[in-house]
Amino acid sequence: MTFKTVQALTRETQRAAEGTLAYVSQKGGELYVRARNGWRKIPVGTMFVSFRFTFLYVILISVQWLHLVALNAPLKGDMRGIRGADFQCHQQARSRGLTSTYRAFLSSHLQDLATIVKKADRNDLPVVNLRGEVLFTSWNSIFSGNGGVFNPSTPIYSFDGRNIMTDPAWPEKQVWHGSTTVGIRLTTNYCEAWRTGDMAVTGQAALLQTGRLLGQHPRSCSNSYIVLCIENTYVGNTHERRT
Repeated sequence: MTFKTVQALTRETQRAAEGTLAYVSQKGGELYVRARNGWRKIPVGTMFVSFRFTFLYVILISVQWLHLVALNAPLKGDMRGIRGADFQCHQQARSRGLTSTYRAFLSSHLQDLATIVKKADRNDLPVVNLRGEVLFTSWNSIFSGNGGVFNPSTPIYSFDGRNIMTDPAWPEKQVWHGSTTVGIRLTTNYCEAWRTGDMAVTGQAALLQTGRLLGQHPRSCSNSYIVLCIENTYVGNTHERRT
């Protein structure tokens, strides 16, 4: 299957069987595979592609990853607590057709940000955007103490497919996290466990243009900033019960 754009590919999601390979000619060409929860881009280095006349031969190595995705609108500090933020991640992931578990990229009184991904998945799985482009080599690499350095030219997408780094729906390119540079909760800077949008209360945020996901910028909880969601359980970890 060949498409000119990713948008054209997305329109065919429901009709394509799992395992279907698709080539998108946009931006020099990209290869996608139809997974259970939608199309997944096959990153460079995970495949060998050979063209001969009209035939495409692909040797594909199994790849697993953790997606980092933004909610479809910025939020103030009042998110109805961490459970409210988690629910929005869950709800919007399902609306996108994603069946994995997603949790809010936030520290709170219930959790430290660094621990919300399962321990077994923190070192070996790359953290990627919605299109499979690598943001971090692993979950733990975000919390090495350097503020979560990443390449700001790599897009971060919302669940509805917009690039939050350029889209005007997010005029403030800042992201809430409520954490130290190593992912530990900051009890004085997490908007009272994400339950208040009071101007006098602060939450810790990062300015994405600086290329640090865990930048240390205290901000009033009355501001509306980006909220990210991290894939916590990818489909490859689930097991169907058969009777």
